[in-house]
Amino acid sequence: MANENWTPTEQTHQSKWPTFAAMIATSIVTMFVLKYSNVYEAGHIWFSQTRMWMALMMGMAMIVIMLGFMWGMYRTFITKVLVMVGAVIGFALFLFLARSQATVDDQAYMKAMIPHHSIAVLTSRRAQISDPRVRELADAIIEAQVKEIAQMELLLEDIETNGEMGDGTPLPPRTAALTPELQAEAEAAVGREVTPERREELDSSR
Repeated sequence: MANENWTPTEQTHQSKWPTFAAMIATSIVTMFVLKYSNVYEAGHIWFSQTRMWMALMMGMAMIVIMLGFMWGMYRTFITKVLVMVGAVIGFALFLFLARSQATVDDQAYMKAMIPHHSIAVLTSRRAQISDPRVRELADAIIEAQVKEIAQMELLLEDIETNGEMGDGTPLPPRTAALTPELQAEAEAAVGREVTPERREELDSSR
């Protein structure tokens, strides 16, 4: 067999690939789990496709970085190039899935948003806030997020039991632009006059 003719050095290089793959896989799982480390409470942990795509994307980036630094430790050249190309393609794919939300339906959306909201609750409750305006904002965020977490949990249970309302056709979202009405509300909450320069920056972000 061909394996019997390998030198000890070649066998050592060959045996590094399974270890490399195991290291990347372990890192991806670890990164995915750690993304839930700052939820407010354990009950807010739901499986999130977006977090999975992000963990996989970071795993692809790790392949490129680690293999680049340890290029001489692995054989053969064509294998290394194929691994690099595969990682770049994987990174692009997972980035597309994370940003397009193409695989995220109603239930997947809420399962991803519950831990996201929970993080906002933790940060808003535990940050050392001293400005009363910021405290008021943080408290409003806590109130909104807690209500919306409960609402999403109830919706998940209802959809699981009774199915979705509507005909299954995706509904268009509202704009994410800063409207004049929203800008006016934001400026009023500041409690001081907003400088023309800052107002111009806000206008340009629309």
